[in-house]
Amino acid sequence: MHFDHPELDRRTLLRAGLGAAAVAVVGSELAFPAAAQAAPGADLDWIISCDEWGARPPADPLSISAIATNKIIVHHMAFPNSTDYSEEHAKQLARDCQNLHLDVNHWSDTGQHFTVSRGGYVLEGRHGSLERLQAGDRQMISAHCPGENGRAIGIENEGTYVTETPPQQLLDALVKLCTTVCEQYGLHAHDIFGHWDFRATLCPGAMFYREFPALRRRVFAKLGTDLADVPARRWPDIWRFVGGPVVRVAQYLLTFRGYTVPVTGVFDAATVAAVQDWQARNNIPVDIDATLTAPTWETLAPELDKEATGIPVSAVQFMLNSKGYADVAITGEYDYETKKALKDLQKLHGLDPNGIVSTTTWCALVGGVVRQSFQVD
Repeated sequence: MHFDHPELDRRTLLRAGLGAAAVAVVGSELAFPAAAQAAPGADLDWIISCDEWGARPPADPLSISAIATNKIIVHHMAFPNSTDYSEEHAKQLARDCQNLHLDVNHWSDTGQHFTVSRGGYVLEGRHGSLERLQAGDRQMISAHCPGENGRAIGIENEGTYVTETPPQQLLDALVKLCTTVCEQYGLHAHDIFGHWDFRATLCPGAMFYREFPALRRRVFAKLGTDLADVPARRWPDIWRFVGGPVVRVAQYLLTFRGYTVPVTGVFDAATVAAVQDWQARNNIPVDIDATLTAPTWETLAPELDKEATGIPVSAVQFMLNSKGYADVAITGEYDYETKKALKDLQKLHGLDPNGIVSTTTWCALVGGVVRQSFQVD
């Protein structure tokens, strides 16, 4: 289970000028704005509510985010891979998770918005999440991923998936939940990411992450999205409030472009300044929070042929290694293991497995979503 700080977003959003209109929630009684009273009418009876699984009341007041939800972040719980697929087990899982978050992490409530059991049961996590989903306008501020807690719906999935694939019941329920979240919040299948796209963690597990292209395709089909409405590349919108492997790749690329930044995965002041300077130099709107927007990524990441060497190749190798390709070493040399792993990743995302790191391959490599991944049968 993840030990992310529940209060980070409220602080950072206020610093960024984004959190002024958060709505207070006292205990389990929600104070909704008048505009949120009318629910769209979606049938959510299949989601087990906090009351139904016997949740304790929140330890502190909760808040509704004042900014729009723009993504789903999928996690694994790092709990045992139970073979008890019953509804009662799922309810006990939710209670165990809340107890951990309240009594060990000392959070205000369960960190995630929703939980999916290995038996395919979907449960409300943080109080108010189900009612917010019904309204579909603003989410509860959560505690599943610092920097994203006010704009990303967090879904925890029972189990540990570093070396094991989730059971089909879980995957089917996750598809249904992600589809519903997308419908209610106006999101798309290409807005589904993993925890490690924004944080230094093994979550959601390398084997689970391999299922993400298929997960997105299934959600895409259920939503009936037109392929023409999918962007060519949906990059991870990392910004100064997140960290992890994707930030480290950005730092490798900034170093390659001549900036002196530490390659640590920590989005520090030097990285902020370098991103903003790169944006200014390339006539890209300078983002106050140093968000790596699509134009930022696409000018920063060089296309690499199979003869490439140096820092960009090290960036590719680091990311491949961090995503479970254990045989890839960070050498800066485009060796056999690097090409083999890269071709496997390209196949996974519906790309030509040619071992060439195009802009589109860079996007898939750093956790983004590419249009070609929805064209795979």
